[in-house]
Amino acid sequence: MLIRKVIFAVASPLLLGGCESVAARAPRAAPSVFAAGMVSAADPRAAEAGAAMLRAGGSATDAAIATMLALNVVEPQSSGIGGGGFYVESDARGHIETIDGRETAPAAANGRWFYRNGQPLRFGEVVPGGTSVGVPGNIALAAKAHAEHGRLAWAALFAPAIRIARDGFAMTPRLHDALARSAQTAGFDLAGRELFYAADGQPLPVGTIVRDPALAVSLEAISRGGAKVFYSGTNAAKIAARVRGAPRNPSPMTLADVTGYAARNRPPVCGEYRQYRICGMGPPTSGATTVYAILKQLERFDLTALGPDSPTAWHLITESMRLAYADRARYLADPDYVRVPVAGLTDPAYLRRRSALIDPARTLGVVTAGTPAGAPPLPRADSAAAAEHGTSHFVVIDRAGNAVSYTSTIESAFGSGLVVGGYYLNNELTDFDFVPEQDGRPVANRVEGGKRPRSSMAPTLVYAPDGKLRLALGAAGGTTIPAQVAKTIIGVLDWHLTAQQAIALPVLFAPAGQTVIVEPGTRLESMIPALVALGHGDIRARGMSLKTNAIEVIGGRLVGAADPRSEGRAVGE
Repeated sequence: MLIRKVIFAVASPLLLGGCESVAARAPRAAPSVFAAGMVSAADPRAAEAGAAMLRAGGSATDAAIATMLALNVVEPQSSGIGGGGFYVESDARGHIETIDGRETAPAAANGRWFYRNGQPLRFGEVVPGGTSVGVPGNIALAAKAHAEHGRLAWAALFAPAIRIARDGFAMTPRLHDALARSAQTAGFDLAGRELFYAADGQPLPVGTIVRDPALAVSLEAISRGGAKVFYSGTNAAKIAARVRGAPRNPSPMTLADVTGYAARNRPPVCGEYRQYRICGMGPPTSGATTVYAILKQLERFDLTALGPDSPTAWHLITESMRLAYADRARYLADPDYVRVPVAGLTDPAYLRRRSALIDPARTLGVVTAGTPAGAPPLPRADSAAAAEHGTSHFVVIDRAGNAVSYTSTIESAFGSGLVVGGYYLNNELTDFDFVPEQDGRPVANRVEGGKRPRSSMAPTLVYAPDGKLRLALGAAGGTTIPAQVAKTIIGVLDWHLTAQQAIALPVLFAPAGQTVIVEPGTRLESMIPALVALGHGDIRARGMSLKTNAIEVIGGRLVGAADPRSEGRAVGE
């Protein structure tokens, strides 16, 4: 049974204790590029966990893994070892490697996975429960990244997360709000109810000290035995059995589905925008291609002269976003199953042709996908749902100049609601398109056994014209992620804002459809009449779950940034 201790006073913000066990093996000193490293994450306790690794001589990868593990404890609604992620790493010379830790569908999955009685289900009919769960990828990703770029011992990276889970952490307002908003999922499993809710069914008060001994045990086992402990034996059997035996939407996940999981190296996606090199994660995420298309299609416009207070500037961003999201909807999917025309989608000539469709004086109206080189004949189809509360992003730069931009997710808040070993299992399969065919053709992002669903995650690195790292960033917020990342890059490169100022800019979200969503209570809401005059007839002010983290390089030093809408923080070494 899970145990908790209730204290009605906010505890120490870190609850990490000492780091005597961190330097389990003495790392060799790396040449210093910066005076000290830095971590930016959505929770200060997780950022501190990563910074502790840097102080012990660890690499950016060591710090990123420790941050991911600590986030599993203190931000369980957003990410963790029951989910997956994407990792983008660069050394001081700008050599980039990326790892795909996206979840996979069980082998039994097919195009009718989300159908009942011959009809496609709605998102709310699928979550919570087993049908939405993919095989988790974060531990495999972490193990692969550590083998390639780690400097500290594997077990050392788990020490802060184990300590927080065992000794307890203070319930924050953001977690409390998530528990109240998503009670049907967070409290779906008895383990979740016992951990986070009082006897009256209400979330534990802010400031309560929550302990998760089951998660501490799971993390301790993985720290001692490596990733094989997660993907084989008792833990793997529990995952498959929990999904098959879910009280709602049971799903035929097998032990072989779990044991057969592998994280994959993928080629990075890079392109030039105003002499800056923009690099990110390629398919199965749509992040890099969509962010780059938004930027490149805007390159012919003088955004600097227009400035962030110009309705015309935001109109141009809107139009470019709609074009980029139309291509995203049609072409992006798992490249192991579908031919994804990455080279065509990022080709400057193709994006110039797409940009030529943008008129500064009026909206395009109906937007359709283009035909990049190498494009297969596919219909346009949008995902059935867009999660906005179940993802976290963090960035690390170490003294040697190595950088990691890592987005971790369990999809929706508290994922599927199913709990194994103290952690929530994801509901990542809802990122597939629920309807497998359109116009008589198979949809690229349809469900198939072993396939990875399309993502919007966009871990990104930006390099200055001299080839040196300028900015590392990423965001959480479902399909709004590329919009957040592109807006932040525009703020830094075109409007000459600090990363903190750029993150704080309001967000405008314009998917392929006509509806444009602006963040309420911001300067964008006051621009609605001007945007309507440019032809944007369907604009809504709606709250969005927005959470961007970044580190920038200014004058040879690191400057952290975290979204003021979140509880995030940057912590220096």
